[in-house]
Amino acid sequence: MGNFLSGKVVAVTGAGRGIGRAVALACAAEGAKVVVNDYGVSIEGGEPESEVAEAVAKEIVAAGGEAVAVADDVSTMDGGQRIVDTALARYGRVDGVVCVAGILRERMLFNMTEDEWDPVVATHLKGTFTLFRAASAVMRRQGSGALIGFTSGNHQGSVSQANYASAKGGIISLVRSAALGLHKYGVVANAVAPVARTRMSANVPMELKEIGEPEDVAPLVVYLLSDRARDEEITGQVYTVAGPKIAVWAQPRELRAAYADGHWTPEQIADHLPGTVGKDPMPMLERLKEMARAAANKERPNA
Repeated sequence: MGNFLSGKVVAVTGAGRGIGRAVALACAAEGAKVVVNDYGVSIEGGEPESEVAEAVAKEIVAAGGEAVAVADDVSTMDGGQRIVDTALARYGRVDGVVCVAGILRERMLFNMTEDEWDPVVATHLKGTFTLFRAASAVMRRQGSGALIGFTSGNHQGSVSQANYASAKGGIISLVRSAALGLHKYGVVANAVAPVARTRMSANVPMELKEIGEPEDVAPLVVYLLSDRARDEEITGQVYTVAGPKIAVWAQPRELRAAYADGHWTPEQIADHLPGTVGKDPMPMLERLKEMARAAANKERPNA
């Protein structure tokens, strides 16, 4: 047992399997008391099986740690509140929340239904909000705390997962908003975009060159929950973890601007925007074009 998180209380959603389980175990191994949340649904959002949260909690206790299981739906305000209330009732405080819970419902945008859109956005984006909302109220009073949302490289866009990509992009904006709004209260907020072998990554239709295991993600999460990260004022950041690789994403910013003498007309914009303001290349789109060219030439695209 380590002591990187000694004395801290951490709630982890989606902690019954995969990355969430690895994070919960790592937090406990570093001295944290852990609230293990998992509603136990399949990645398609089927019927819950709450035993998975209990199994991880028992695993932590068997290893000498402290944990309690909560099988609650993070996409509801009551569910998010109960997870935080469980931490308070059992351990008297909450120092960190890690929102890993998620589902997938893959469909091309022009075929996607409301029933495929709503649950994905509710689980990922609203499920992060419900925990952030409940925990931040406590952390504000404590004068300390760490919020961690889980995003994805798919926040750049996705061919067949517009629901998932939209939710993951929203989580980044939520994290940045939390970082700005809670900074004066001593609370930090960050996002992690993992690339790891999980139930979700098994559905990726191409081989990923940079990918790791769920256990590769956990050490970064532990660090972001720690006082050492808070002392460095690491907040409002998005980090990718892919095996041995850790990378930070750029903050959004303007690239170039042009000004009209008065008001723009469509004709003036057509004359000036392409050459003056220009565009920012979209890496995912360029990758798709490369794959299409390779397919047309009956070649294997580069990884």
